[in-house]
Amino acid sequence: MTILAPEQDVTAGSLHTKRLPVWAAFATAVVALALSAALVLGTGIGNWVLVVVLGAVFYLVGFWIATNAVEGPRSARNRTWSALIHSACVLAILPLASVTWTLISNGINRFDAGFFLTSMNNIGARDPNGGAYHAIVGTLEQVGIAALITIPLGVLGAIYLVEYGRGRLSLAIRFFVDVMTGIPSIVAGLFVLAFWVLIISPLFNNGTPQYSGFAAALALSVLMLPTIVRSTEEMLRLVPAPLREGAYALGVPKWKTILRIVIPTALPGIVTGIMLSIARAAGETAPVLLVAGGTAAINFNPFQNNQSSLSLYVFSQATDSSRFSPDRAWTAALTLVALVLILTIAAKLLARRNRLTR
Repeated sequence: MTILAPEQDVTAGSLHTKRLPVWAAFATAVVALALSAALVLGTGIGNWVLVVVLGAVFYLVGFWIATNAVEGPRSARNRTWSALIHSACVLAILPLASVTWTLISNGINRFDAGFFLTSMNNIGARDPNGGAYHAIVGTLEQVGIAALITIPLGVLGAIYLVEYGRGRLSLAIRFFVDVMTGIPSIVAGLFVLAFWVLIISPLFNNGTPQYSGFAAALALSVLMLPTIVRSTEEMLRLVPAPLREGAYALGVPKWKTILRIVIPTALPGIVTGIMLSIARAAGETAPVLLVAGGTAAINFNPFQNNQSSLSLYVFSQATDSSRFSPDRAWTAALTLVALVLILTIAAKLLARRNRLTR
């Protein structure tokens, strides 16, 4: 250990090191974006997206050079990696912001009462009217039925795997859940078409296969189930073991411990997984097209006749030749995103009202 001589007394001023001023980072960013814009737009090799990406690269290089010259290599590495992380975050947000802005700017054109209160029944190619009321009804009914079927099955299945499952049966369940997670949506639609529409529905319709919204809900349930099971299983495994052991020590039965301690603790994560599965189901087009058929008229009965959905409505309008169809498609897409957002916010607010956090 080195002992300082009396004349080498350390003062407060000697402990301060040189640091870049706060405005240096902003100045570097402005110069980097200006240089990137001049290079990209001046040569015509890209648009503003390439300007931002190339500007981020120039910023990191320029910021490292400036920090290395003033603060030294160690501080330069630290601050450059911090800038890299923040830049990656900004670059990740940009596509989301771009999609959101495009969706709102294009979807606001038909965001009126007529769009939400009328259907496409008797609407011709030259008619600027027509709405998505029938598609909204179909989406709410199909996703609602699928949620009623899938949420109890998925949550109870995850509880079995975490709390009770042992041996080959639990391994087999996990294996098939993992396999189902990756199946294409068209496969789920084909399965329900072959099983329900062509085999089961004729028994209730005088021998004639019957398209219906309920068949679409069954196909969506197949897609939702593995997501709910896997997300719920992971959330239940995150619940600390001492919570369970404390309940058991007080003589609380296992089923009541799961119901009153484990599930409320993991509820926010479980709700997130459920809403992810609902969002996926609401945006599926192929299964609805295969087993519900789609229709331009309003059908409140999900068990009889064809039924449409918002995702199928977007697909049909986007491929229609009418000059009024693109506006309907954009507004339907905006409606679908807004509907999922409202459901997610409501579910999050309900999930916060659990016993362990009050």
